[in-house]
Amino acid sequence: MVKTPTPPVQKLSKVEGLKERSNYLREPVATELLQDTRCFTEDATQILKFHGSYQQDNRDNRVKGQEKDYQFMLRTRSPGGFIPPQLYLTFDNLAEEYGNKTIRVTTRQGFQLHGILKKNLKASIAAIIKSMGSTLGACGDINRNVMAPPVPYKNRRDYEYAWEYADNIADLLTPQTGAYYEIWLDGEKFVSGEEDPEVKAARQRPGNGINTSDPHEPLYGDRYMPRKFKCAVTVPGDNSIDLYSQDVSLVVISNANGELEGFNVFAGGGLGRTHNKEETFPRLADPIGYVDKADVYDLVKAILATQRDYGDRTNRRHARMKYLLEDWGVEKFRSTVEDYFGKSLAASKDLPPFKYEDFLGWQEQGDGKLFVGISIDSGRILDQGSFLLRTALREIVQQFNLPIRLTAHQNLLIYEIEPGQRTAIQAILDRCGVQVDPDGIAPLVRYSMACPALPTCGLAITESERVMPSILDRIQALLDKL
Repeated sequence: MVKTPTPPVQKLSKVEGLKERSNYLREPVATELLQDTRCFTEDATQILKFHGSYQQDNRDNRVKGQEKDYQFMLRTRSPGGFIPPQLYLTFDNLAEEYGNKTIRVTTRQGFQLHGILKKNLKASIAAIIKSMGSTLGACGDINRNVMAPPVPYKNRRDYEYAWEYADNIADLLTPQTGAYYEIWLDGEKFVSGEEDPEVKAARQRPGNGINTSDPHEPLYGDRYMPRKFKCAVTVPGDNSIDLYSQDVSLVVISNANGELEGFNVFAGGGLGRTHNKEETFPRLADPIGYVDKADVYDLVKAILATQRDYGDRTNRRHARMKYLLEDWGVEKFRSTVEDYFGKSLAASKDLPPFKYEDFLGWQEQGDGKLFVGISIDSGRILDQGSFLLRTALREIVQQFNLPIRLTAHQNLLIYEIEPGQRTAIQAILDRCGVQVDPDGIAPLVRYSMACPALPTCGLAITESERVMPSILDRIQALLDKL
C-alpha cells in the first residue's frame, strides 16, 4: 500500500520567511518598484529573483563613501533555447536602449541583459513579455529554464518530442501567482501561446500528497522550493545539454516506428559548490527508472514534491536536491518519489553512450532547409572593432525573419533557412567578421567557457570572462611550443 509522505518540521532560514511573507512574490518588489530609488532593499532583491532579475553593482565604479553603481541583470525563460525572431529583435533593442549594448547567452539556453537601471526595469520586462518572451522563474527558488537539445533535426521525431516536452514541463511547473503580470504589465494577462490541455489537467491532479492545500500555488505552496530546481529533456546519445548536471533529466524513449513510448529518468545532478566550503560539491545525476509517457507529468511533479517537502530549508548551501540524494541514497529517494507518484517506477531502458556536440557551421535540417551554428566567445553578443556579431544577427533576423535556438555552450543556431538564402546570410556574416566554419576556430577557443564574474556578479571572487582571451592565448602559446 502506498503511503502518504509526511515531511519533517524544519527551522527555516531567513529567505524562507521572506518568501512566505511575500504574498506570492508580490512584496516588497511591487511597493519598492514605485519608489524613486536606484536600488531595492535586500529583502526585495530576494523576491525579485523569481521575476527573472538580479540586482548587481558595477564594482569597477565603486567609490568609498558613495552609493554603489546599481544595475540589473535580466534573464529569459526560453524552454529548449527557443528565441522567436521578434523576441530577438526586442532584446537587441533593449540592449541598445537600456542595457550595456551586449546580449549574453547563458549555459541554460537563455538570454541575459546586463546594465539595466531600476527606472527601466518595468519597461524592459514588459517589452520581453509582449514579444512572446518571459523572465518568470529564470532565477529564484523555483523551476528554472527547461533545457533540450537545440539542433532542429526535422527528420528526427525524438528531437521534436524533446522540444515538445521541454515546453510542456516548463508550463507544468510555472508558478501560478498573478504577481508577475500585476507588477510588470499592470495586471494585463499576456498569453504567448496555448497551453497543452494534458499539462493543465496534470497540474490540477492532486496526486498522493503532491499538491499542497494552497489555492494560489497548489504545487509550490507559499514558500516555493528550497533552492533552484533544474530540468532537461534529451534524446538517447545526445548530451549537448549535460543531462547529468540537472535535478531532473528525461531521455526520450521511442519504439521502432519512432513513436514516443516514455522516458528514462535521471535525478540529483548539480555543478555548484561554495568556495572554501568542502561540504558543498558537484554531483552527477543518478538513473532512477523509466516512466510511460502518460505518467511523465505526474512523475515530474512527484520528484518536485519530494524536494519541496524534504529539501533542506534551514541551510541554503545544503538545499539543492543533489544533497537529498547524497544523504538518502537512490533507493530511499526513489521510494519516497513512488509514494507521491502512487506507483512503482519501471527499470530504466538501455541507452547508447552519450556524447557532446556543438552543431556549429552550416548543416541540413532534414526537411530541405538549413541551419547555421555560430560560436560565440563566452556567449557575449557584441560589436567590437571589426567583429560585428550583434550587427550581423540583427540584420539576418530582420531580413529573413528566422528563429534562433540557444545552446548550453553559449552559442546559437539560426534555423529554418531556405537554401536560396544561404549566400546572402553568409555574405552578412563575412562582412561582419563572423567565422562560422568550425574548422576555422581554434579548439581551445571553440570549447572554452567563462561566466561573467567581475565587475557585475555579486558572487564573483575573481575575473573570468574578461581575462579568458588572454588566458587562452597563454595556453595556446604553450601548446604551440610543446
